Amino acid sequence: MRKRTRTSWHLAARSTLPRTVRDRFLVEIDDGIELSELNRLFSAWLEVVYHRRVHTETGQTPLERFDAAGAPPLPTPALLREAFLWSVERTVTKTATVSLHANRYEVDAALVARKVELVFDPFDLTRIEVRYQHRPFGLAVPLQIGRYTHPQAARELPPPPTPTGIDYLKLLAEKRDAEQGGQRIDYSSLTQPDGDGDGDGGGR
Repeated sequence: MRKRTRTSWHLAARSTLPRTVRDRFLVEIDDGIELSELNRLFSAWLEVVYHRRVHTETGQTPLERFDAAGAPPLPTPALLREAFLWSVERTVTKTATVSLHANRYEVDAALVARKVELVFDPFDLTRIEVRYQHRPFGLAVPLQIGRYTHPQAARELPPPPTPTGIDYLKLLAEKRDAEQGGQRIDYSSLTQPDGDGDGDGGGR
């Protein structure tokens, strides 16, 4: 007989789920069900019942309402790039320059003594966009570059090695077994107190 454990959703999740889910789905569920089975049954109920049943307020099924809205708009490449840029605020010096992590840049002279926003890719500090009061003021001109990436930017992971198609570890295991004549070392026997450490019980 396999032991079935009580899942953590039983007490906590029931009170936070929508009423429809509680009244029409969870009432059919055994408290001792495992999480993987719960997920499988919920997906089936969601696709076969809930998405196809007319909603009393909208007069449509959830699936019809979703299809009527059309495909959601996809963000443009420019918007995606903007989402991953970092920014900091700096006050422009009297010489129309700003600094960022040991780097120095020249900006529009009209921004002297003003607090501007520097927007940049953390992996490329040679290209800094300047904004003032949410308006673009062009690119900062690099004067001195001592650091090319932001110190808090995580290093990009190298690409994984290309598989050779050869089961290297299996070949090593077969070579090891051949060298030992098919006999494997019984490491547990080495702990036997026979005095010589070879596990044969013969002592010295």
